[in-house]
Amino acid sequence: MTAILYDMDFYAWTQQQAALLRDEEFAELDRQNLIEEIEAMGRSEKRELASRLQVLIMHLLKWQYQAALRSRSWQSTIRIQRRDLARLLADNPSLRSTVSTVIVQIYPDAVADMREETGLLAPDLPQTCPYPPTDVLDLGFWP
Repeated sequence: MTAILYDMDFYAWTQQQAALLRDEEFAELDRQNLIEEIEAMGRSEKRELASRLQVLIMHLLKWQYQAALRSRSWQSTIRIQRRDLARLLADNPSLRSTVSTVIVQIYPDAVADMREETGLLAPDLPQTCPYPPTDVLDLGFWP
């Protein structure tokens, strides 16, 4: 019955599962879907980390390599991404250990996004991220 509710009304299913957990009625839980949803929540947090880092690094590259075109908009985007990353990492401290790996993964996309947005070919862009993770997250770092 709970698996059917999962497909028909996800919100109602979540409320039902929470009530079952609260009441310690573990035998009644929709274990398989509950496991999948918990795993999906973790993946979602990691995707948010990657997305925010990609936007941030793209703007740091623009800031450094197009200094003559710097704008308040770029500055604002950098600050907002850093602020939101700080909150994400405060809420999910275990994600901090993945920041270096995620930066390596998203850096080519950040470069591609920068090139697409700016039309800059910039063959002199580094092949790997030129900023250490601590600098990327540092509110005071401006390349």
